[in-house]
Amino acid sequence: MTKSIHLSRRDALRLTATGAAGLLVPAAAAATSSLVVNPEATPQSGSLPYRDPIWNRETFAKIQADTNPEKEKVGWYAGKVIGVRDGEPLRELFGFEGFSVARMLPQNEDGSWRKLLREVGFYRDLRTGRLLDEWENVYTGETVKIVPIANDPFNFTISEYVPQPPDYGGLNPAETPKIPLILPWTERAGKVLLSTDIHLYYPSALQPDKWPRESPGPMTRVSELFRYVFDPEKLADESRTAIPYIGTWGRVTPWLPWMLMDGAPGHILYFCDMGTADSLDEIPEDIVARAESMDPKWLSAPTEDYGPSLSSLENYMLTETPAPPRDSGDDK
Repeated sequence: MTKSIHLSRRDALRLTATGAAGLLVPAAAAATSSLVVNPEATPQSGSLPYRDPIWNRETFAKIQADTNPEKEKVGWYAGKVIGVRDGEPLRELFGFEGFSVARMLPQNEDGSWRKLLREVGFYRDLRTGRLLDEWENVYTGETVKIVPIANDPFNFTISEYVPQPPDYGGLNPAETPKIPLILPWTERAGKVLLSTDIHLYYPSALQPDKWPRESPGPMTRVSELFRYVFDPEKLADESRTAIPYIGTWGRVTPWLPWMLMDGAPGHILYFCDMGTADSLDEIPEDIVARAESMDPKWLSAPTEDYGPSLSSLENYMLTETPAPPRDSGDDK
């Protein structure tokens, strides 16, 4: 079981130092991108004011959480995790299922919103559906301990401008210019569709000299790809403080560090359905029970802003220790 933590300023500085120590990153290699928008592809007209940055800000806030700060919004995701290596077909490794609980706080000085979120995710056996605590690595034959996703917090600001990319405790300090928030909406078959993608490339928190078995190398490449489907009447209803959706979520990420891949070439794909729930009663009981057994805090959203906001890759460095060298007898 992964222990949850709150970072002190010293912890945050240690994370930054660990990610950058001894690493000279060329400027081109350190490039990153924030939320991908393409205003030219957004409809000039339609049933909703798609090209109004203020409308986009308010609508995106209602999608991400509930603009009534007294209310929480539950999100869910469920799907598969797939391994990718050259010279062979993609391989389905295990299932993945989890939930998030979010709160939205108004930032009165400029009309922006601050999203506060906790999220957990667990891995399932694809054949039996049971939650996994360990897994026999199909690539190496080694039995490894599974470390679930446990992100507390993952917060960001929603304004009339495109959000800045996450900095992961200083590892990804890039800033983007102020671009009006005009999201790529599309109307199809009586529904409204939205795609939001982000592509990142930044120094790894798990540097090879300290984490030889877990590290993806000096740099981490991650992409997040979200596809939302909405009822247009609910998008248009200004009295709503939250907007439900259904959709898909994909993530391209290095080998999960607990797989202990020893720097081998390849990467991971998450392919999941996602949506909103009225409450945790709609989330599978075993998922909720596992989260509560870790800490009851996972069943509610934060009530105040704190950080830094880290992904599971950075949290791994703070909650785990480097694995010992592999026993050569584990080779297949």
